[in-house]
Amino acid sequence: MSMASIVVSVAMAQNPIIRDQYSADPTARVFNGKMYVYPSHDIVSPVEPEKKWFSMEDYHVFSSENLTDWTDHGVIVTQNKVPWVRRDSYAMWAPDCVEKDGRYYFYFPAAPRDTTHRGFAIGVAVADRPEGPFMPMWRPIEGINGIDPCVLVDPKDGKSYIYWAGMGMWMARLKDNMVELDSKPEPVKNLPDGFKEGPFVFERKGKYYYTFPWVRDSTETLAYAMGDSPMGPFEFKGVIMEESPVACWTNHHSIVEYKGQWYLFYHHNDYSPDFDKLRSVRVDKLYFNADGTIRQVAPTLRGVGISSARNRLQIDRYSSISGGATIAFVDEGNRFEGWKTIFPKKGAAVDYANVDFGSEAVGEVVVRAKSASAASVEIKAGGKTVARVDIPKSSVWRDVRVRVKESPKGVNDINVTLTKGNMAEIDYIGFDMLIHKSVHPLTGLNPDYNNYDGHVRLFAFMHLSGRYKIITT
Repeated sequence: MSMASIVVSVAMAQNPIIRDQYSADPTARVFNGKMYVYPSHDIVSPVEPEKKWFSMEDYHVFSSENLTDWTDHGVIVTQNKVPWVRRDSYAMWAPDCVEKDGRYYFYFPAAPRDTTHRGFAIGVAVADRPEGPFMPMWRPIEGINGIDPCVLVDPKDGKSYIYWAGMGMWMARLKDNMVELDSKPEPVKNLPDGFKEGPFVFERKGKYYYTFPWVRDSTETLAYAMGDSPMGPFEFKGVIMEESPVACWTNHHSIVEYKGQWYLFYHHNDYSPDFDKLRSVRVDKLYFNADGTIRQVAPTLRGVGISSARNRLQIDRYSSISGGATIAFVDEGNRFEGWKTIFPKKGAAVDYANVDFGSEAVGEVVVRAKSASAASVEIKAGGKTVARVDIPKSSVWRDVRVRVKESPKGVNDINVTLTKGNMAEIDYIGFDMLIHKSVHPLTGLNPDYNNYDGHVRLFAFMHLSGRYKIITT
């Protein structure tokens, strides 16, 4: 299997979008009509002192056509297979990737083997496809000492520029070969005082946006400046996203337009609230004012994209929450299992936006729940009651299936409200979905399932390490 082989498909229209591993510093790019995300890959380092700091040894790339179903294409660059990178340095921080003349250039920082090189260097790996395979160049870009590369290919004239951080914020022109500087590095001026890193530069309607994480007080905001040319001068405009409400020290981002909508990709420590060096990629919509300035973005759990009613709806990734409802991890020992919603009393509720019921009627709703006492929830779609579900008293998770009272059609917002009982917990809900109680030892298929009202589930199998893995679609 090649380094760039597809390893798994993850269907998630909620934040965080990558839900089986830590990920940070997302650079999102649109290639060939598809969204690609190139994040760094947080891990707990096996060596000191990185074990208590940011630690990354490789890069994955993810892609999606609908911002709901994300495919992990696997590792594209790893530290010990780049000739100039110091072995086991765990310093492959925020990357970028751009296309020029049909080739894809992946830029990444790392600690060099050359001990005469002070600090970090920035290298390039090249591929013929956005998912790779990528071939690392044998040496880093000469003349750059820093981290967090960002490359702009100017849509006006095709010229290329590189921006980076390290003892300040820097920029330079790139040669047409995309791997050498075509000018001396210049500092980016007129930015506010305070620690800055992670530049991301893009063009929109003739204006150039220089965006960056900025420590205004004690943790990072996302801020920006604007100019009339790729190398400025830039005028500081303000903050795109405020500091993390739970004091996650870093934020790092990219901004991209896709199918007529602009998006902000960023990160947060969702799966690791007690250690902010293990982060996860998020995405939310971004809007501009009439004068071209950027409206502030409030981070959400719901994220973007439309969720299929026939998949698991993780209502803990709510659009809004009320009545004392809260969320918690399903399993503190394995946080990648995700979250649950806790309804402590009657009237506790969550709303979950943009659920697609399609054109065919659904026949039942499934609620995976447990409760300290007998309880009931009412489920609404588009303001109309779809079902009332009685949840039996149970200390273990149960899948409760109930006929739908009135089937919605098309895209609706749903509401789940506790109408009876207390301390009820819901893992997820779904409509006409399959519940896998047992699986075949070879295929992973459940031989005993209820294919309700003729709805068909498609299963794809991937031959991975000598066995098949199931992927629901």
